[in-house]
Amino acid sequence: MAPRDILLAVAVALVWGLSFLAIRWGVDEVSPLLLTALRYLFAALPAVFFIRRPKVGWPILLGYGLAIGVGQFGILFIAVKLGMPIGLASLVIQLQVFFTILLAFAMFGERPNVWQIAAAAIAFAGIGVIALERLEGAALLPLTLTIVAAVCWGLGNMAGKKAGRVDMLGFVVWSALVPPLPLLAASLIFEGSGAIPAALEAITWRGLASIAFMSYAATIFGFGAWAWLLSRYPASQVSPFALFVPVAGIAAGAIFLGEQVTGHEIAGGALVFVGLLLNVFGPRLLARRAGA
Repeated sequence: MAPRDILLAVAVALVWGLSFLAIRWGVDEVSPLLLTALRYLFAALPAVFFIRRPKVGWPILLGYGLAIGVGQFGILFIAVKLGMPIGLASLVIQLQVFFTILLAFAMFGERPNVWQIAAAAIAFAGIGVIALERLEGAALLPLTLTIVAAVCWGLGNMAGKKAGRVDMLGFVVWSALVPPLPLLAASLIFEGSGAIPAALEAITWRGLASIAFMSYAATIFGFGAWAWLLSRYPASQVSPFALFVPVAGIAAGAIFLGEQVTGHEIAGGALVFVGLLLNVFGPRLLARRAGA
């Protein structure tokens, strides 16, 4: 990869990692479902007036928008609101890699290789270690919700896979039209009719900046730049940079929020990260050994 493209990939991972800090600051001022709706409303508008709709049917756009916007981020925002540390959330959500592999096998018959199976086993063992400490009290619910959000991300990846080779920036922007209405309806049902007035009263410049960062930096820039990189380089060269996302998320939580991790979280998080590393680099090492 060219040096400037390496910097671009690192920048995307950094933005995605810092977006967890934006989520934390955002849910402090706006109820989570309403916040998610605002994220996608501003991600879609005014961009849809300038970016051509991708050549894909509305059912796929609806499926992607519901899985990612409503499922992944709606549930993730609730988890963070309920106390999920953003550093841990940025790591646990990466289980989407393994849920994607499992769903691709179930829906498209793509068999996982031995490295992927081993990596998934190690990563889920790490989640088990983390869960052991959270079995009592309310701490288990945010962790469970974050895992569910990772499943939804995997489902969104299946919709993206079904779409085929399309303009991913257009795909992301047009699918962003889907989440606001169901999220606003869910906010009205579960958060009450007072959620919008409460947000208008409580929101500060930090809250507004959080929404802008999530809408434009994390969604438009992040997904757009990532799709551009994938169009120029093999996925095997681009995907390892996603490993910087939890690193940035954990660092942001520690620096800006003073988050501290327990021994169980360190041990479990290390296993999850080892699983992610094995999934990315294991097949490559095997191929090199076979070639030698």
